[in-house]
Amino acid sequence: MIILENSLLGRLLLPLWYLLCGWYQGSGLRVLLRGISALWTRWFHGSALMCLLVREGVLPRAWRDGFFCRLGETLLNLPAALLHWVYRKGKPLFDHSFFSQLAFAMGEQTPSAIGWLMLVIMVIPYEQWDNRYSLIGFALMFLLFLAGGMRSRALRLDLKSVGPYPVIFAGAVVLSWVVSYSSILSQRFLFFHITCMLCVIVTVSAVERTGDLVRLAGFASFAMFCTSAYGVIQRIQGVEINYSYVDMSVNEGMPGRVYSVFENPNAFGEVLVMLLPLAVALVIASRSRWGKLAALCAAGTGVIALGMTYNRASWIGGVAAAGVFVFLWNRKLIPGLLLLGICALPVLPDTIFNRILTIFNLKDTSTSSRFPLYAAALEMIKTRPIRGAGLGTDVVRLAIKDMNLYHGAAPFVHAHNLYLQIWLETGLIGLLSYLAAMISALKAAAKACKLRCPQEVRLITIGAAAAVAGILVDCLADYLWNYPRVMVVFWFLFAILLSGVKLARRAAQRGEMGGAHL
Repeated sequence: MIILENSLLGRLLLPLWYLLCGWYQGSGLRVLLRGISALWTRWFHGSALMCLLVREGVLPRAWRDGFFCRLGETLLNLPAALLHWVYRKGKPLFDHSFFSQLAFAMGEQTPSAIGWLMLVIMVIPYEQWDNRYSLIGFALMFLLFLAGGMRSRALRLDLKSVGPYPVIFAGAVVLSWVVSYSSILSQRFLFFHITCMLCVIVTVSAVERTGDLVRLAGFASFAMFCTSAYGVIQRIQGVEINYSYVDMSVNEGMPGRVYSVFENPNAFGEVLVMLLPLAVALVIASRSRWGKLAALCAAGTGVIALGMTYNRASWIGGVAAAGVFVFLWNRKLIPGLLLLGICALPVLPDTIFNRILTIFNLKDTSTSSRFPLYAAALEMIKTRPIRGAGLGTDVVRLAIKDMNLYHGAAPFVHAHNLYLQIWLETGLIGLLSYLAAMISALKAAAKACKLRCPQEVRLITIGAAAAVAGILVDCLADYLWNYPRVMVVFWFLFAILLSGVKLARRAAQRGEMGGAHL
């Protein structure tokens, strides 16, 4: 605050801000908004929706102490248990070995290594990117975690915190490869999913302290700042209009869409929707002035870059994410958020405002061209509703071509809808388990936000939950996993959400135990 007050901008704007705050404190608008907030809060706390959000499902509740969870953890941790047995047998040798001690110390810093890996994944330009980097990286994270677990029995793969539905979805993914229309075409996509499975299980298992969670959110926010700043530089330098991304007949005057290092502006917009709420959470949660300023710079640059992508689905997803964030953080601010959104519309740049107006314009070819895609996808689902066509977009395209189900002008790439594409690839079991995993995680986050836990854990969990909710809305109009590294970012975000829930529950349990001893 002192930095802002001493700056030229602060000296110009702060007196105006203080004047507006003074007027607001004694205004009828404040009384009206506080009344609406109080009414909303009383209604919501007694509503069926609130009960649905906080009630834990039967399967997740039974999973933590169930036979299958214990069996799965035992099998997954068998290599670590064997390594720990070897360590105990040769403890003097390992304790006096420099390289052994280095490996153990590095293994205990797996969360930091994951943060660096995700930074690399998110900033390498598309032209230099290879999807094998993600698989190799998380395989190394798995081995690093095993190295740490060789000495410490506390470092074990935590299937309990992952929950049953992601495990069922992982099984559905493997099964869809087995029964695929073409298992050879599906094999490459199986490795993409294995990368994401490793990302989730290792990240959730490695995060044991509040600092680990804050560090991961910080790395993600820094990566977003780097890609967003590069996107802003692209806009300054000028971006050539790609007519396959925009219908200029209804978007007259719109400049080229910024894509940063992701080749596709839609993919870039989706990454921003997933990472922006984490940066906002750090703005609020950071205890240092410089930490708040850094997070604010990341969030501000990300918002600017999101506007420059001209990705309508991501804009809607971003609004949904903002609504969920405020809803979980402080529901009294919801009327103010709505008022702010309405007031912001007149000051939007003309190109962005006009782009918003085309969302429901069926004359826009980027909108109308999706209806033949949806029709072909639904016909394919009717043909193989339970098992799906098989894993990956390649095999789906082949099946639809062989059955002559698509009759659009543009080539069929994917269904332009994540949920339809998951159903196409993994069948009904895959779709239902995926939806259950997302809903269960969001419900767990909503409940965890009410627990007594460190402020950083609460806010990062809120940010991750808001980001997941926002991208799920975004995915109604696009296929998020068309780019495998964007798919990795999504599951990394999901892992942060589960990690936040885990830490919040542990903090609440420690508080209850401390209260019981007193």
